[in-house]
Formats: sequence, structure tokens, C-alpha cells
Amino acid sequence: MSTSLLAQLFSLDGQAALVTGGSRGIGLAVARALGGAGARVAIVARRAEWLEPAEREMRDAGIRCAAFAADVADAAQVARTVEAAQEAVGDLSILVNAAGRSWGAPAETMPPERWREVLDVNATGTFLMCQAVGRGMIARRYGRILNIASVAGLAGTPPEIMDAAGYAASKGAVIALTRDLAVKWARHGITVNALAPGFIPTRMSETVIARGGQELLDRIPLGRIGTLDDLIGATLCLVAPSAGYITGQVLVVDGGMTAV
Repeated sequence: MSTSLLAQLFSLDGQAALVTGGSRGIGLAVARALGGAGARVAIVARRAEWLEPAEREMRDAGIRCAAFAADVADAAQVARTVEAAQEAVGDLSILVNAAGRSWGAPAETMPPERWREVLDVNATGTFLMCQAVGRGMIARRYGRILNIASVAGLAGTPPEIMDAAGYAASKGAVIALTRDLAVKWARHGITVNALAPGFIPTRMSETVIARGGQELLDRIPLGRIGTLDDLIGATLCLVAPSAGYITGQVLVVDGGMTAV
């Protein structure tokens, strides 16, 4: 495949992207990839102490980047942040919702306030960002939205590996929201898809992976834990202009775990 064809299919030159949860983990890896493909990138996260080094890293790599501290579960903060991001990097044509949190506890003893916190960030936060960015996409009749879900939203997990019912429920909600918005917004030239990673080492998942040990590996046909790099090709595919006929889909990247 020629370089010119690759650029034609996957270049993001001239585009502006917003990535939530962009200060670390999957969000930061995605933000770097979008910037490397030519996009101007705004990253959003709750904690400024993680945002600042992430923004510096992106700029040192030659990526035009702006960072904003905000709680994605707060509608007013979301509205202000989207407006500021558009002023900083331009009209947003790409949105990646990677902000997320979890709380581990048996379902029978899960504190209701922890359940709400997880749902507020993972599900409500994804909706609020889609709503705020989606308005501009509708007006411009173009957009690519990618929501980071999880295999936990597709199938149950033994408690010996992961005991986080709120997280699973929130990711199931993200998948349902993805499919519904895909149908509603297709007429506006917007695609809405989800990525459902398996077990990828991040600050949030490292304890679960360590606890799962060999039992977790035995559930993965490819026989290994995933990496952040394993998500990049799928991400670029789903947000590129060439993906205009893919919408309402959940692309699972889990080493075959959910195929068993």
C-alpha cells in the first residue's frame, strides 16, 4: 500500500479533536495517536497535575495541544470546556470519550454513592460530551465520535477477576448510547462507534490484572494481556474520514476473550 493511499485513508490533517480522560492511560495514548496523524488535540481530565505533563509531552512531540481541567459529569463544566477547546484548536470534528472511573466491591455490598459516581462519570459524562460536541457537528454536518466502552459491558466477569458491577453497568450504558446516537445522528453526517478493550494495563486496571493472574490469561486465546498500542489502529480507523460507512458498531479489542 502506497504512502499516499495510507495518508488518504487515515490522515487527520486539518481536523480538531477532543479527548476526555486525556491525561493518562487510554485517553493519553489516543490523544498522542490523533496528534501524530495530524489532528489538533484538546485533552480534558479532572486533575491538573496530570494534565500539565501530558500537554507538555504532546507539545514536545510537535502536536498542537490544549489542556483543560473539568469534570465531565458536570453539564456546566462540559459546556464551558467544549467552548474553550473549540477556541483553542478549532471546530471539533472528532470526539473520543475515554474518561472513566471504577469502584471495586461485591454487588451485594456496593455503596450506592460509589455506584452513582461511576455511572455519573462513565455514562452521564459520555452523554454530556456527546451532546455538547454533537451540536456543533450537527451544524457542520460532519463528525466522528468514538466512545471507549469495555468488554465488561458485553459480558459478565467472575468476581475472582473483577468485582465492579457499577463499572460493567456503566459500560453497557455507553454501548447502548453509542448505538442509539448512531441511528439518530447518521442523517447529520456523524458516525458514532465504540471501542471495547479487554484488559489493558492502566492505573485503573493494573490491580485487576495482577489479581486475575494466570486465570485471566487462560481466558484470552492470544495468551497475553493487551497493550495501549493494540488500541491505536482501531482508533484511527474509526475516527478517520474513510470510516464514513461505519457507525453504531462496537469494535472489541480483547485478544479473543469474548469469542470463547
